[in-house]
Amino acid sequence: MSSKLQNIVIPYAPRPLQSDLHSEMAKKRWGVVVCHRRFGKTVWAINHILRDAILSRKVNPRYAYMAPTYRQAKNVAWDYLKQFAGAIPGVKFHETELRCDLPTGGRISLLGAENPDSLRGIYLDGCVMDEVAQMPENVFPEIIRPALSDRKGWAVFVGTPKGHNAFYELYEQASSNPDWLCVVNRASETGVLDDEELTAARQTMTEDQYQQEFECSWNANVPGAIYGKELEAAQMEGRITEVPYDPSKRVDTWWDLGIGDSTAIWFTQTVGRSVHVIDFYEARGEGLPHYCEVLNKRRYLYGTHNAPHDIEVRELGSGKSRKEVAWDLGLNFRVVPRLPLEDGLHAAQMLIPRLWFDRDKTTAGLEALRQYHRAYNERTRSFRASPVHDWTSHAADAFRTFAVGYREAGPVLRAPQVRAEMDYDPFAA
Repeated sequence: MSSKLQNIVIPYAPRPLQSDLHSEMAKKRWGVVVCHRRFGKTVWAINHILRDAILSRKVNPRYAYMAPTYRQAKNVAWDYLKQFAGAIPGVKFHETELRCDLPTGGRISLLGAENPDSLRGIYLDGCVMDEVAQMPENVFPEIIRPALSDRKGWAVFVGTPKGHNAFYELYEQASSNPDWLCVVNRASETGVLDDEELTAARQTMTEDQYQQEFECSWNANVPGAIYGKELEAAQMEGRITEVPYDPSKRVDTWWDLGIGDSTAIWFTQTVGRSVHVIDFYEARGEGLPHYCEVLNKRRYLYGTHNAPHDIEVRELGSGKSRKEVAWDLGLNFRVVPRLPLEDGLHAAQMLIPRLWFDRDKTTAGLEALRQYHRAYNERTRSFRASPVHDWTSHAADAFRTFAVGYREAGPVLRAPQVRAEMDYDPFAA
């Protein structure tokens, strides 16, 4: 590195918390940084990348800042990169590619996560993924992680919570792993925004919105959540707890079968007046033999296996329906009648107050139900009628099969009351 570069002063004066983050992240390869709005995470991210790119002794080091979309990367970070890297003599900016080339041979690129396949084949020495909660789940494990492998690059995930999703899972992993940096910066603790501003923000936001955006709450209800209130009530009432399998009762299964996609299964038992949701399973890209094996390994005493109406659709290749294929495998499905979507959602909302969930075995399914939501239409200022189709849909559709099929089957939740009859007269002489 030339003496000119050694004497460069970047026009960046980090706040104490930002400075601490730079120091702590320099000691770790992986990090999760949860920040409230207006903390300054993008400024921190760009300068963390820039410093490492300047000081790197590797040949042609490569770094990336990734946002959920390419447009967001340009709107949020490009001006910051030009502002702070512009102090370096000989630096070159490529506006059309959102790329900064340093005179040391280093390169910093701004990327969007909306088209991950276009990024395959790159290598990286460091990457900041900003607003991870809004990115496709496969971006890091399939694209960024392999790109960091051969040169043992680092990555830090920054953002604001948005319910329990892939970002939450990263946070959970980091919080229990000493090899990871895990930091949470809440507005009530950082002092970045004064009390007057926080009070004003609170007056114009719902409590859930405020807790999520400024207090970094993972548990604030998702806007437009379809089952949020019902599941929150179940949590408060202690109905999400340890619910053991009762070997004297049969287990019913409720399915959503995907074609080349995820298949989800809920496992339930009727025990007296209660309905116990004792298990959940979901997998992607597997055929019916795989799910038959899953059922066999659980060693439950099964009752009915219930599937939505589309299981009777015949496939063009074999001419058989999946119901017939399942029958050949020893799995006899009962077909649940088709109801309009809104009726099915209402049936599920009405059913949840009668359910007990096993906390450990249904964790993934419960998270999907919590995140299942309708999108908000800014133009009409209302939520759309149809739920968003995303990773939560399969578990939610299987749960809707449960709600519709259980109501239609009509199992007795209350023991029938029988009046005793006597064949003698106790008052007879």
